[in-house]
Amino acid sequence: MTVRDSLDEPRIIDTHAHQPTAEFLEDAGGEMMKDAANRFGAEMETWDYEEMIEEYHEHGIAKAILLGWDAETNTGNPPVPNDYVAEVRDEYPDFFVGFGSVDPLKDDCVEEAIRCVEDLGLSGFKFQQIAQGFDPSDDEHTKLFDTIEDLGVPVVFHGGNSTLGACSPGGRGLKIKYGNPMLIDDVAAEHPNLKILIAHPAFPWEQEQLAICQQKGNVYMDLSGWLPKYIDEQVLHYAKTVLQDKVMFGTDYPMIRPGRWFESFDDHFDASDEVKRKVLWENAEQFLGLD
Repeated sequence: MTVRDSLDEPRIIDTHAHQPTAEFLEDAGGEMMKDAANRFGAEMETWDYEEMIEEYHEHGIAKAILLGWDAETNTGNPPVPNDYVAEVRDEYPDFFVGFGSVDPLKDDCVEEAIRCVEDLGLSGFKFQQIAQGFDPSDDEHTKLFDTIEDLGVPVVFHGGNSTLGACSPGGRGLKIKYGNPMLIDDVAAEHPNLKILIAHPAFPWEQEQLAICQQKGNVYMDLSGWLPKYIDEQVLHYAKTVLQDKVMFGTDYPMIRPGRWFESFDDHFDASDEVKRKVLWENAEQFLGLD
């Protein structure tokens, strides 16, 4: 019997979910998403939110952070509009927590960040530095992060390599150096009141990621984008011990579905029920202010 089986109703929180619809998989993802799907033998299928929520509830998941996406300047692909994220959130307010996205290379990124929170009521922001082609530690982005810190909402940064553009010539111009979590450490140090979640075990920089999470009180990480059986043993060890209050569950839906992730979690995350509850929902409740 797993800790999920003891739940009377869905309680788990997925900190990293994308749209299973064409807005993300086809429009924003474009050819670089097809590269990723081809590399791992996945089909570029789409489905609706009713099907997604039904699937999540079957696995005891009560809420999911639905992430916006805007990498238009660097990729040329249209964004997943923040208004669209807010509309989906409003249609399913008990399930989705909406996070917006701003393209740091656009002149209106600061104004758009303010609009996301003050007008659309979005709860945070997602940055994918490799797709967006930017170094978050660069001084030119200080005003953006100052603004988000003042708005009092958390941010999700991509951590580690990306499968976008995988095996294409030049990786479609995407540069994985921007996924190094050491670039996020600067932001965390200079914005101590900004809550930061580093998405994914940050291969090949897992040790740097663990060091940052341990040293910076405002930095957390999730386990999305990887089945637990493939996650570095040191990451799993830290998640069970010194970072048990800082590590959260995430899927990277629809690329990884909850059922597959939980099956691997049950086989490869040997921890107490207390720690599993922290990872699966309690840490996320605290991070999002839901506790």
